[in-house]
Amino acid sequence: MSVRAQAVAEVLWELKKAEKLGTYSLVAERAGFSAGTNGRTMVTCMKKIRREWPHLEWWRVLEDSIELPKKSEQVSHLESNGYEMEAAGSDEKTVKPAELEDHLVDWMVVDGVEETEATEAEESVSS
Repeated sequence: MSVRAQAVAEVLWELKKAEKLGTYSLVAERAGFSAGTNGRTMVTCMKKIRREWPHLEWWRVLEDSIELPKKSEQVSHLESNGYEMEAAGSDEKTVKPAELEDHLVDWMVVDGVEETEATEAEESVSS
């Protein structure tokens, strides 16, 4: 298993514990690398993870566009885990999680860092 896939697997575990979703870019950054052009690096990692660790909740990671094919396996998993879907665009073939902002991970909250603490830390560094 690649080092990147292992790092992404750890991030998937964090998403599960937090009951949150992430995007390719958010997850890759948390794992310590770039998602790659059009998310290619993440696509490769996710394929490895699904093959090696099928029990991990891979469906929590969304492409950066957030748009999902309406009849996809990922949408089925999201819906069966309580996520409501809404139209993603003008066509009826793509959907996205409703109230996405409430469901996307905020690593500062997951890490237990209060927003005021983070702001104070940033201000102390910049002064």
